Amino acid sequence: MRFFHNPPTSPNCRNYLGFVTFRRLSSCRCSVCFDAPEAWFECLVMARDGFFVTGDIQLTSKKKTAVSSWVLVNSDGESTILDVDKYAIMRRVHIHARDLRILDPLLSYPSTILGRERAIVLNLEHIKAIITADEVLLRDPMDDNVIPLVEELRRRLPLASTSFQGQEEEDLGAQNDAEASEENEFPFEFRALEVALEAICSFLDARTRELETAAYPALDELTSKISSRNLDRVRKLKSAMTRLTNRVQKVRDELEQLLDDDDDMADLYLSRKLTRGSSSSSGSGAPLWFLASPTIGSRISRTSRASAVTIHEENDVEELEMLLEAYFMQIDGTLNKLSTLREYIDDTEDYINIQLDNHRNQLIQLELFLSSGTVCLSIYSLVAAIFGMNIPYTWKYDHGYMFKWVVILSGMASASIFLSIISYARYKGLVGS
Repeated sequence: MRFFHNPPTSPNCRNYLGFVTFRRLSSCRCSVCFDAPEAWFECLVMARDGFFVTGDIQLTSKKKTAVSSWVLVNSDGESTILDVDKYAIMRRVHIHARDLRILDPLLSYPSTILGRERAIVLNLEHIKAIITADEVLLRDPMDDNVIPLVEELRRRLPLASTSFQGQEEEDLGAQNDAEASEENEFPFEFRALEVALEAICSFLDARTRELETAAYPALDELTSKISSRNLDRVRKLKSAMTRLTNRVQKVRDELEQLLDDDDDMADLYLSRKLTRGSSSSSGSGAPLWFLASPTIGSRISRTSRASAVTIHEENDVEELEMLLEAYFMQIDGTLNKLSTLREYIDDTEDYINIQLDNHRNQLIQLELFLSSGTVCLSIYSLVAAIFGMNIPYTWKYDHGYMFKWVVILSGMASASIFLSIISYARYKGLVGS
């Protein structure tokens, strides 16, 4: 190894570049050098030997950002698999890191529909998507629950666009009809949002039907026969129903929150915001001398009227409200099914508790009978014990005929006491008839 005893001074010298890099590295105190001392020492030795250290070598020592898999579906229905990091996604769709963190599968976030300036962040159970005005990004494309959604997006997105293009070609002769058809076009982001809402509602409804299919026979079997196996089976089904109810409730609450706030619904109109931005940028460049021309002035007046109509349309969220209400009713129906199932489970539990209480009462009655019989027998045993004592008394002898009367009278007394106790218990309603 060579040391720079005589440092080079010419910038064109190969050793000069290595000397400059060596001097910079030897005085470096950045986090990369402290975190990766082996890479720093290797670069230092290369620089000391006269080799120029580029920025690529320094970048290799930094920690690599985790790469996640995404599938991109554009407006033509074409899908592309993307293996990019989170910074590339943030630059592509113009969202913040806190919004992208919502889609992290390792973190537990509730169901969320967020409207941003250029994107819609969608987190609905397994559907973690970012919707823009012309494309959809879905996370984890290899997931079994995401693959059908991708196929549905590929099938439905281009059909909507082609049908609208055919309608434009038919009405090409009439300009007003073409403008009306353009105004009535369903935006791309709403078509993608509709597919996602339909997928999650269908998914939760399917899980609810599966739970109903398994729960109702199990509850009926438990009603007919109470056993540990049936009780454990119903317990597992009730736990699954509780988890599913919470998932459905979160989706329903998110849709209800969107429907209650018009501003949040207005944030989901991405195409409208793009159109507004383009119209404002084009209108701002008009010179002041255009107002002197009557033709230009009439056009500007029409433009101002159109802008007023646009402002009115910006506050109109009826189209999205109707879409959200349809799936809100569907998810609310799913929640009602789960509520009905919960009520059926509660009724079954009440019935089981009534049966158990009835058995417990029967055991108490049996215990009362046995206790009463024990008291009567103890009285009978007391008489026998009195006559069986080895204490001399005068009428013990020559009274053998009294044995049968003692036995009969003691038995009748014990039986009468037992019947008296049972009659008193029936009179007080302590035992059944």
